[in-house]
Amino acid sequence: MNNLLKPQIEAILFTMGDAVETARIAQALETDEEQIQQALDELTEEYDKKKHGIKIIKLEDSYQMCTKPEMYESLIRIAHVPKKHVLTDVLLETLSIIAYKQPITRVAIENIRGVKCDHAVNKLIEYNLVTELGRLDAPGRPLLFGTTEEFLRCFGIKSLEDLPTVGSELMDDFTSQANEEVEKINIF
Repeated sequence: MNNLLKPQIEAILFTMGDAVETARIAQALETDEEQIQQALDELTEEYDKKKHGIKIIKLEDSYQMCTKPEMYESLIRIAHVPKKHVLTDVLLETLSIIAYKQPITRVAIENIRGVKCDHAVNKLIEYNLVTELGRLDAPGRPLLFGTTEEFLRCFGIKSLEDLPTVGSELMDDFTSQANEEVEKINIF
């Protein structure tokens, strides 16, 4: 038997995820079904004997790699481990606006950014960096948003007063850049 046959079968079953027919494996590896069956029997036995978290099961004339039932508890625990959140430029921009202008409505954020911000605000709420602070006493009673304690922890600041301030020189630079952008838009 070819030395690479078992690793090739193992790779096929792992990659496919679903059950794969013996004939299909034989065709892919350009060998006869008898050799494939022998290799599958050996692999199945190896996975059963050794302390692996996976096993190979037979489903009619197909084989599939799957998790051993005794590993389910570990899978459940890993599924509940929180993922590290990634803050994209859009999320950072929206978060900055909320941090500096809070309490602020979604419409006010959109006016500053110039685009819709529903998704960004919802993601920031999901990440527990932003929360609803109440409603504005105005027609429609829009929601007001602000930052959370988690925001302070994540950015290593004790209070909102510790947020960096934008100096007048930097603000003048931002203003001139914004005016140049507006002029470019008005040309067209």
